[in-house]
Amino acid sequence: MRTISESRAFGGVQGVYAHQSSACGGEMTFGLYLPEQAEEGPVPLLWFLSGLTCTHENAMMKAGAQRWASEMGLAVVYPDTSPRGEGVANHEAFDLGQGAGFYVNATQKPWAPHFRMWDYVTEELPRLLFNAFPVAEAAQAITGHSMGGHGALTIAMSFPGRFRSVSAFAPICNPTASDWGRPQFLAYLGADEATWAAHDATNLMRKRGFDGPMLVDQGTADQFLDKLRPEALAEAMVTARQGGTFRMQKGYDHSYFFVSTFMEEHVAFHAAALHA
Repeated sequence: MRTISESRAFGGVQGVYAHQSSACGGEMTFGLYLPEQAEEGPVPLLWFLSGLTCTHENAMMKAGAQRWASEMGLAVVYPDTSPRGEGVANHEAFDLGQGAGFYVNATQKPWAPHFRMWDYVTEELPRLLFNAFPVAEAAQAITGHSMGGHGALTIAMSFPGRFRSVSAFAPICNPTASDWGRPQFLAYLGADEATWAAHDATNLMRKRGFDGPMLVDQGTADQFLDKLRPEALAEAMVTARQGGTFRMQKGYDHSYFFVSTFMEEHVAFHAAALHA
């Protein structure tokens, strides 16, 4: 692992680091904010998964989590959204290829050699973090925006007991029934739609739900509502009697202005679970 930068922020340190990834077959970059409390010992860890076209940098620079994480004693990790670099497959569409990993393990050509974001986020990067930084494996929570909200929800429901809480900002809720899901799953996972179900938050909610508190925020003025399908997840939560909160925020769109507006509440939501 190599250090790209480390900057003081709200008493803690916002770092950017790169390492060779066996899951993705090349160098991956991530951001990690460590609050001042980490100088005394391991602190709880909040994962932030970003959306389409983003790198590790978008949420790190725009979401404003560091201030609240500092006050509440949480570390925040910002993984990249896909493998990158020479030799990594790409596509002219913004929602396929680099910047659009969809947090799955691709099985189809030309994506399979590098696009293994599920393994990267759930196995490889956690091992690196817990070995190299003062973050507590037993106290994790996860959130994300858009495609990253999809990733946060599907990962949280797929690893019972790992995350004490989950939240999402405008997540892709039902990708198997959306233009933000079906084309990408066909490309990455192939034509057998049975393999897609494990990466659909609505399907997972109907099947097993989440074993902890859940918070979802969605803007009513989001220009991508038809692709996000929040109504499908909300209905599944009710049917599954899932404990949690689903909020439609009047007038908010899909941007980081929306995310940053409600970031304090999301960090506080996770802090309550992580410090319980």
